[in-house]
Amino acid sequence: MAEQTTSSIVIDAPAAEVMAVIADFPAYPEWAQGMKKAEVVEEGAGGRADRVHFELEAAPIKDSYTLAYDWKGDSSVTWVLTEGKMLKAMEGAYVLEPSGSGTEVTYRLAVDLSIPMIGLLRRKAEKVIIDTALKGLKKRVESLR
Repeated sequence: MAEQTTSSIVIDAPAAEVMAVIADFPAYPEWAQGMKKAEVVEEGAGGRADRVHFELEAAPIKDSYTLAYDWKGDSSVTWVLTEGKMLKAMEGAYVLEPSGSGTEVTYRLAVDLSIPMIGLLRRKAEKVIIDTALKGLKKRVESLR
């Protein structure tokens, strides 16, 4: 897998509240830009999803794909692509660490598409995806407080 793109944001909420929003996949279309559907297809221990199917429409990308998740309490979650159309591979993670009165959330992402894409453009696309997701997550978590 290619090198990962990483970015962080501080959210004014404890890690458990942040992770609860991350784990609430059916609500993703309400706050995750371009997400049309997020459906848990396999639930794991502790009530969190093991596998989730997504339908994404974020121009110019329209795809449906399935990710497998590995949860580490409220401190991190990692995922890998198990099935995709445009996506050939994806690895990502949210890592949560206490920061002052809130939580610093670091998002790491590496994506490989089935269509050729220059590395610089791919990393730029990853950066846009990450920054958009972090801002949406922050807004969602803080609006629920």
